[in-house]
Amino acid sequence: MKFPFLAAVALTVWMPGQGLTQDIELGGTYFFTYCASCHGDDATGGGPMVPILNVTPPDLTGLTVRNGGTFPTARVAFRIDGRDPLLAHGGPMPIYGDLFEGEAAALKTQSGQPILVGKGIADVITWLEAIQK
Repeated sequence: MKFPFLAAVALTVWMPGQGLTQDIELGGTYFFTYCASCHGDDATGGGPMVPILNVTPPDLTGLTVRNGGTFPTARVAFRIDGRDPLLAHGGPMPIYGDLFEGEAAALKTQSGQPILVGKGIADVITWLEAIQK
């Protein structure tokens, strides 16, 4: 009976904030600084780099709609941090990936399971979720 209690304590320490400490304003700042050149200031895919890209960036404000009404947290996180590489990104996304490494944050997925990502990535994802149509 001691193990479940110890596991709960360990998870609480290991996953600080559990997705509740994300900074939506900082997430928007990160997006405008590192993502908008391809994805556009309004996240609809019309950034100034589009003419030289081989793949047109998607409308990120429609992620929830295209996923049946639920924001695809894990898919977005894995695309950004490179666990699910996208050919258009030429490797781990974003090109500035090192800037998002460091302090970890936990986000809840559609299934309720937490995933760990860099704090900056969690902030960007929180901002993206907030701008959904």
